[in-house]
Amino acid sequence: MNTIHHVINGQHINGHSTRYGDVFNPATGEASKKVVLGTDEDLNAAVAAAKAAFPAWAETPPLARARVLFRARDLIEQRMDELAAIITSEHGKILSDAKGEVTRGLEVVEFATGVPELLKGEYTEQVGRGIDAWTMRQPVGIAAGITPFNFPVMVPLWMAPMALATGNCFILKPSERDPSASIMLADILKEAGLPDGVFQVVHGDKDMVNAILAHPDIAAVSFVGSTPVAQHIYATGTAHGKRVQALGGAKNHALVMPDCDLEKTVDALIGAAYGSAGERCMAISVAVSVGPIADPLVAALAQKVKTITIGNGTDSSSEMGPLVTAQHLARVKGLVDSGVSQGATLVVDGRNIKIDGYEKGFFIGGSLFDNVTSEMDIYREEIFGPVLCVMRAPDFDTALKLINESPFGNGTAIFTRDGDSARTFVHNVTAGMVGVNVPIPVPMAFHSFGGWKDSLFGDHHMHGPEGVRFFTRMKAVTQRWPAGIRSGAEFIMPTHG
Repeated sequence: MNTIHHVINGQHINGHSTRYGDVFNPATGEASKKVVLGTDEDLNAAVAAAKAAFPAWAETPPLARARVLFRARDLIEQRMDELAAIITSEHGKILSDAKGEVTRGLEVVEFATGVPELLKGEYTEQVGRGIDAWTMRQPVGIAAGITPFNFPVMVPLWMAPMALATGNCFILKPSERDPSASIMLADILKEAGLPDGVFQVVHGDKDMVNAILAHPDIAAVSFVGSTPVAQHIYATGTAHGKRVQALGGAKNHALVMPDCDLEKTVDALIGAAYGSAGERCMAISVAVSVGPIADPLVAALAQKVKTITIGNGTDSSSEMGPLVTAQHLARVKGLVDSGVSQGATLVVDGRNIKIDGYEKGFFIGGSLFDNVTSEMDIYREEIFGPVLCVMRAPDFDTALKLINESPFGNGTAIFTRDGDSARTFVHNVTAGMVGVNVPIPVPMAFHSFGGWKDSLFGDHHMHGPEGVRFFTRMKAVTQRWPAGIRSGAEFIMPTHG
């Protein structure tokens, strides 16, 4: 069985690890690889390599750093099929979805190549007599990223390019459930010309996470995962004096107005609720129907859910693959059970699906609930599976109040033809990302991604302009020079990089 190693100082090594975790193919249910689970000594080795590499990388002109990312961008694009295949083999999502994930990560690499422009500060001449003032942004030093299983390429690429472009060294701790893609990213960055020690990968479980949070030489930590872990990451990291952005869980609502385009709304909800088997922090898991739209909405959704093609993610006919682990499959089934026992109407039951040839795979069909109330577990908990809950509200104000009372505030959407309803919703809803007839409103790379309330701990959203701010510190300079001797003429073209 293949073993997935750390990448420390440019080398694939086992390090001091004596523990290993199984990496499964979710479609077959079989362990296909092992991953080393690192120790404090492994993290110390990675930090030591980063400390050695940081001075030269931080002094590298931004344009030269951008050129490395330009080359990395080309390599990622060339190897998109290979990266997607790795994702599908360990996560389970269908290949087309995996390619979409790589593309969304690639967009951040492309944004980061503009770092010479992004790092420009502000300048004021003659703030006092003979005195000029300006600001600049400088790297924080060594940053770490702790990333989730559901996007093993996209989320690391939301973090690392921004950290590297701004002059930091970056240590990635990927999910131990699907770690192989991170190794390929490390190899691509090295091939693109990134010096050893600037980007490294250490594997591990919660012990490695806690070691990262406590390490005195790691200045910043970026995290994406569940809300309880995000709270721990933020509290522990900041207690150790680190800058922390910790993106947590979600319970994303879609408000469906009576005047919506029902056919397009149903198609949007099917993709947003059941795409990637619901294992997305921006998945729509609750549809709040307003007034008379409820019955036709539920009927149309039920018809569509029953026709979703479920199978191995490598099968081009599949529209939904398996869940990531047997444990997660059991949890999702248990939450569907609780919805039934607590009185919700199970319109479509996906618990007992079987896929020929993949009987041991972690498959579950799409489930659809109606008449869900806010006291039920299926509403209160982030299911992270292919389950859509329909709630009924008599009017717009009641529906908006329901959404705003949720402890989560990652993303939300409204489906309507009415501009006033849309504008009122956008203005008043308490969520960080809002869609108007767009079910998964993930911002493009040149904006920033992040939620509100229990969906984000910290002051900074991710990638885009916020990513530049997170991975840099502001420095303000005030300068006065005495009159001096001017140098002579120079006749060569000035160059940079």
